[in-house]
Amino acid sequence: MGALAVPAAELCVARSRDHSGGLVVRVGVPLADVYLEFLGGRCRPNTVLAAAYDLKVFFTVVAKPPDQVRPADVLACITAQRTGRGGEHGVLQPVNPGGESAGVSGATVRRRLSVVSGFFAFLQARGDVPANPVPRGLPTRRERSRPRQGVPLVRVPRRLPRILSPAEVDALTAALRTHRDRAMVAAMVLGGLRRCEVLGLRLEDLRAAERRVFIAEGKAGRQRLIPVSGRFFAAVAAYLDGERPPGIGSDRVFVVLKGPRRGQPLSVRGTDEILAAARRRAGLGHGSCHELRHTCLTRLRAAGMALEAVQAQAGHASIEAGPDLPAPGR
Repeated sequence: MGALAVPAAELCVARSRDHSGGLVVRVGVPLADVYLEFLGGRCRPNTVLAAAYDLKVFFTVVAKPPDQVRPADVLACITAQRTGRGGEHGVLQPVNPGGESAGVSGATVRRRLSVVSGFFAFLQARGDVPANPVPRGLPTRRERSRPRQGVPLVRVPRRLPRILSPAEVDALTAALRTHRDRAMVAAMVLGGLRRCEVLGLRLEDLRAAERRVFIAEGKAGRQRLIPVSGRFFAAVAAYLDGERPPGIGSDRVFVVLKGPRRGQPLSVRGTDEILAAARRRAGLGHGSCHELRHTCLTRLRAAGMALEAVQAQAGHASIEAGPDLPAPGR
């Protein structure tokens, strides 16, 4: 445990499959690989991959094995992430490549800090390290009267999600070139589905007669049956009748229409490229999958839907899990 498996500058995220076809993720730090294997049994593959990349960044910057990491190393890593001065290994993705600062956003730093803290909590529970080196916060003068009410290590402004106006939704929809793409956007903007939920839809999940969609595996594995506008099912029907390649082996609803991957499930990257191209054609400066989803949830709340119903539509574990939504009528 006294050394990294590979030099810090050579750490990378490696993906493979086990004997049952499950995703196996490694970063080259033995204890981190054990943690990722643990996560693989309780989290979605994308969550495991995201944690792997965050741990790779952390250990590339710190360049120490887990048992030698101290709070000072964690604080130094936070500073490096925010300023962009990450040492000689170059692992930072700039917030603004053309600007002076090359640091990542506060939200990214906080997410990475959460992953690192969870990793060390796992090691502490196993007995591999005596304590978690990630501080809970910085102490203040009120610490005696209000324990554990210190200053957060990373402050991130809480912003309301941006949404699209009806005119912007119409412009984006008109800029899409296939019924498949219009159906995917409709699922998000009219049903509030997450991008991963749209891409995970299977033919058997479509309940056209009921105008409902079954989400077999939502966030944290939660299932739900939600209503979606008839415009979505009309677009899906046009796509299935005239665009989806016949005789393919995949039962995923949304597949690649052309090229060497024709008939294979559409990827996250492919979906983002489709949406980015449509935004450019429509002249829109925003309109991500996340914003489309929250456009739906915001409109439902403004139309008078109860907050609990919006929570069920969104697939949030609790009302507090979702973003702030306007009161009905606003």
